[in-house]
Amino acid sequence: MAKVRTKDLIEKFHLELISGEEGVNRPITTSDLSRPGLEMAGFFTYYPKERVQILGKTELTFFQKLTDEEKVKRMDQLCTDSTPAIIVSREMEIPKELTDASEEKSVPVLRSPLKTTRLSSHLTNFLEGKLAPTTAVHGVLVDVYGVGVLIVGKSGVGKSETALELVKRGHRLVADDCVEIRQEDQDTLIGNAPDLIEHLLEIRGLGIINVMTLFGAGAVRSYKRITLIIDLEIWDPKKQYDRLGLDEEKMKIIDTDVPKLTVPVRPGRNLAVIIEVAAMNFRLKRMGLNAAEQFTNKLTDVITDTEHDDA
Repeated sequence: MAKVRTKDLIEKFHLELISGEEGVNRPITTSDLSRPGLEMAGFFTYYPKERVQILGKTELTFFQKLTDEEKVKRMDQLCTDSTPAIIVSREMEIPKELTDASEEKSVPVLRSPLKTTRLSSHLTNFLEGKLAPTTAVHGVLVDVYGVGVLIVGKSGVGKSETALELVKRGHRLVADDCVEIRQEDQDTLIGNAPDLIEHLLEIRGLGIINVMTLFGAGAVRSYKRITLIIDLEIWDPKKQYDRLGLDEEKMKIIDTDVPKLTVPVRPGRNLAVIIEVAAMNFRLKRMGLNAAEQFTNKLTDVITDTEHDDA
């Protein structure tokens, strides 16, 4: 099923449909746009026909210099079976040759009042967001001190209960149980809740609660960039856990590696406080302050000084 169709652009950007109405359900498969300047000159060898085509002042001014025969031929070549739409910017007049070709091939011709560059920018941002690679992860996403913390772990380990405690402490819930994630940039992961369970938390023994109704609009947010993963696991006495914080674990989601901390769970540990401190410590590390490294360097200096004294 197509993620974006031509009619979505019409609704989103209030575009005027001029001709080719039969093609408004055509799928848009790429966020790349095309300004067919070379094509207007007759060079169609590398014509990216699957892209949305934008005709600005430059293209249409050049088009007016062509002969009547060339005008018909160019527009006929511009309209193909896989072209999702041709958009004319600046509310410029639509050439008759374009409307004729678009009706014949059912290619929607649209018009926008925006300048070409601004229109291209808006379209690219919208399409990149809609066509970004996506996945879904079982976990809870919370905004803690501005850090998007994805809490993962086996079912029943206490993810939702920890999220509830964090919300009570003033942080914001993004998603519980299922987190939809899209990769908007090379290393940018944005998480949100499916529409069906937005603002809802499932607490065993209580059932489903609506966080926004209970705690107010300030306790939730629609989406958040994921920058830290907390993996909750039942305490294993045989396992050696990181006690200094020097080990940098990563978890790969789609094509992005995200820093991951493994936090063992056992009675008496306040997980909400631990996650708060982890978020604050993560922010400090990004500012260049690493407590574990500072401690290790001090320890190395002390050992070195002791060895010199003994010598």
